[in-house]
Amino acid sequence: MPVSSPISAPVPSPSARPDPARLLSWYDRHARVLPWRVAPSARRAGVMPDPYRVWLSEIMLQQTTVSAVKPYFDGFLARWPTVMDLAAADEAEVMKAWAGLGYYSRARNLKACAEVVAREHGGRFPATEAALLTLPGIGPYTAAAIAAIAFDVRAVVVDGNVERVITRLNAIATPMPAAKPMIRAAAEALTPKTRPGDFAQAMMDLGATICTPRKPACVLCPFDRACAAQAAGTMETYPVKAPKTERPTRHGTAYVVQRPDGAVLLRRRPPKGLLGGMSEVPSSDWSTRASRTKTEAPATKTDGRPAFAGPWRRLAAPVEHTFTHFHLVLAVEVCRVEARSSAPADHWWSPPSAWDGEALPSLMRKVLELAGRG
Repeated sequence: MPVSSPISAPVPSPSARPDPARLLSWYDRHARVLPWRVAPSARRAGVMPDPYRVWLSEIMLQQTTVSAVKPYFDGFLARWPTVMDLAAADEAEVMKAWAGLGYYSRARNLKACAEVVAREHGGRFPATEAALLTLPGIGPYTAAAIAAIAFDVRAVVVDGNVERVITRLNAIATPMPAAKPMIRAAAEALTPKTRPGDFAQAMMDLGATICTPRKPACVLCPFDRACAAQAAGTMETYPVKAPKTERPTRHGTAYVVQRPDGAVLLRRRPPKGLLGGMSEVPSSDWSTRASRTKTEAPATKTDGRPAFAGPWRRLAAPVEHTFTHFHLVLAVEVCRVEARSSAPADHWWSPPSAWDGEALPSLMRKVLELAGRG
């Protein structure tokens, strides 16, 4: 039965129960063509997906759109076509290839996971959720997705698209994330024993193409007669979201040192933590507002400014960037130095022609773009 609705009026009962067979029939006709996916017709003919491709795509797709992932997926496969190749890759090269995709702990875990699969599993991904959960960077959702899609194990796969479908089918009024156990229970009850991998992908496709956040195409939905939200006309109410908490704002300063040939001074961030292992221009701490320094002032040991005498010039506008848990306002100071200037220890000079190959996160690319204009 549908869970109580946030709408004051009673929720009308749908005229039918959701039928997984109807969804699978719809998927057979309308499955998205994706580079990591085996088409349902080929799958029914016995072609199974490559677990490496499934794993790689699922890690990349976390909090990232399909359109953004496709070129990165193709690039990784071109350089590292198997998990053994990725396991043997240089970590710095993996971070460079990941640059721009965001959430960089995923890239570090990707490399660590590949190494474990190569070293402890002979280059073959385990086929059970329990075994997959022991691998670096693989949580409950990813383990279920790999087990279902790559090995056709009956596993409950619930991503954001599936959450939306399930909350609408059942008119689940509890706000997120408290609703997650109810969503999982409803998804568990709906997941069939036959073709569980195709079913998982069909639910994702349904949410991505039909049961969209706004203006869902209910007339095309294979679950239309079974959907409590559609019966009540309250589709866009679900999933119910908890009130947003305001992100705190942090402040800091980025120090761009430029040579006459345009090369800038870079360093690598610590391997763990936010943007771990990525390249950056030297920066101050981000937890508190960096004090405004005098343009001719020498560097100190606490503000992060590299030891070049200057003159330093602070640009009029800062760079702003929003992370998951905070908003960052980063002042930018620029110093131009002589061509023969030496890079400090653990730093290097990077010319503009090399920036595409550097492991520069989006934030640092914003900094360099602003410094280039300023």
